[in-house]
Amino acid sequence: MRHYHSLEEVSAKNAWLTIGVFDGVHRGHREILRKLTTDAHANHAPAVMLTFDPHPASVLSGQDIKCLTTADERAHLLGSLGLDIVITQRFSRNLSAATAFEYMSQLKQTLDLKHLLIGYDFALGKGREGTAARLTEIGRELNYEVEVIHALSDESGVISSTEIRKLVATGNVTEAAKLLGYNYTLGGEVIRGAGRGRTINFPTANIDYPQQKATPSNGIYACWAYVGNEKFMAATNIGFNPTFTPERQTPSLEAYLLDFDRDIYGQHVKLEFVSRIRDELKFNSVEALIWKIQEDVDKTRELLAGK
Repeated sequence: MRHYHSLEEVSAKNAWLTIGVFDGVHRGHREILRKLTTDAHANHAPAVMLTFDPHPASVLSGQDIKCLTTADERAHLLGSLGLDIVITQRFSRNLSAATAFEYMSQLKQTLDLKHLLIGYDFALGKGREGTAARLTEIGRELNYEVEVIHALSDESGVISSTEIRKLVATGNVTEAAKLLGYNYTLGGEVIRGAGRGRTINFPTANIDYPQQKATPSNGIYACWAYVGNEKFMAATNIGFNPTFTPERQTPSLEAYLLDFDRDIYGQHVKLEFVSRIRDELKFNSVEALIWKIQEDVDKTRELLAGK
């Protein structure tokens, strides 16, 4: 898979394309992508995905949208699904001012576009005037086909990135995983903290996670932690550590890796959130905190056993 960060870098022939943010690359997205890659390759054509960063709604509305995936994480997931080319185009107000015809003309020229696959509610261009019907009209004029598919639903309704972000924000990582098709992840470099965990025999890895990503609500979670190619159980805390640092403004991400005793400062750790254990609490004594952490560790073993 080739990953480009602007249209100017790309050269393709007879491209089959889908367009959208595809934040999280969830189960609904995967249905679209599976059809795209299968049909494109059956026609000896490249399967191409055009996505945007930052999220268009954050640019146009000023909302601080916490995404499920960074641009690089999204590209990695897309590549694992058989996409040949992923284009992450920087979204700006200037880009949003282009008409649907202007934008599709550029894609036609750059990608030699032959087939466009979009969701039923997709729209692009100035004022979102490039609806499925309008893009079909433009396709007839520019000589590319448009195929419209309906959203994937399950017992909870239509699967959407917005709904998954709500689940993550409320700590319901188990339900979020059902819609994503995989466990929600946060990761980053291990940085130095206050070192209090080591003094109570529960040394934690303090992880410098991307602030633009959705963060599960404050609390304790059972996670899988990945250090390089190794996998460990981890009791993970997100929050302000009110027992010691009630003045903290930004939630910290600290993971206690079970059966692990190595210095990993500066290394990358990825956490997969499997289940929420409890809310973050303030304790009146260090002894009470230690007792509760041991309970969290035991619960983490129980929840992850056999998974």
